[in-house]
Amino acid sequence: MTTEAAATAVRDDIDARPGSTASLLRTLIGLYLRPLGGWISAAHLVHLAGELGIPAAQARTGVTRLKQKGLLLAERGETAGYRLNPEALPMLERGDRRIFTMRQMGDTDPWCLVSFSIPESARSVRHQLRRRLQWIGAGVVSPALWICPGHLRDEATQILEELGARQWATLFDAVAPAPAGSLVEAAAQWWDLGALRTEHLAFQASLSTLPPEPFAAYVHLLDRWRVLPYTDPGLPASMLPTDWPGARSVERFTALSAELSAPALAHVRAVTAAGVDRADTPDPAVADRR
Repeated sequence: MTTEAAATAVRDDIDARPGSTASLLRTLIGLYLRPLGGWISAAHLVHLAGELGIPAAQARTGVTRLKQKGLLLAERGETAGYRLNPEALPMLERGDRRIFTMRQMGDTDPWCLVSFSIPESARSVRHQLRRRLQWIGAGVVSPALWICPGHLRDEATQILEELGARQWATLFDAVAPAPAGSLVEAAAQWWDLGALRTEHLAFQASLSTLPPEPFAAYVHLLDRWRVLPYTDPGLPASMLPTDWPGARSVERFTALSAELSAPALAHVRAVTAAGVDRADTPDPAVADRR
């Protein structure tokens, strides 16, 4: 794997637990640095993190770690601040497509099969490949044969290329699975639908605890939601139990996002337009050496 690909894999940081400092900061940065022109002062970033319930010292440590992971670059403008790393833009744009437009498959939509045979000398690559295929919502037909919606083929190919595993894999376009039993039974074998159901119900229950202020509510909403559009492949209704909770999750997220996004952005613009007390603003280059 190339150095650039390795950095991209780190920036995706799929293990950041929703609600953690790392996850909330990544959500905050992914949402707002681009509409702000790609740069934010250190003081404003720490202030906004505080509105999410992150103490200042914890926020500074978290921001430093995100800089080390390659998401941010320390850059001084009129005061100390951070710029979004341009190399992180493709990852953020890919996340936007997933998070804000969760696709639901129809019965006639195509599938992609990923078959691979990775030598034992590259077992770590094999482990990472399975982990990342699972993260994009692929199902396990057998240990070396995975299935995902056809619209995820480019993502599967990108994963193979980033891991240096493309030479050991073959991708097939497929029209429809033909399992020995029913499609519902096959889906339950290929995907952990029980775990997905639990995630959907937990997300729905968490909506009653969103903060009252639009900015904090919107960031927490996105942070709690962001995993589901990846782990849930959006299977066609014919492959799901009749009481599947996925549609309800999408409905609630879409409604709340439409309600909160504009006032949240307006708040961020108001905060970042305010003056910065330079005496209370640490220089990122100094903070990073602590």
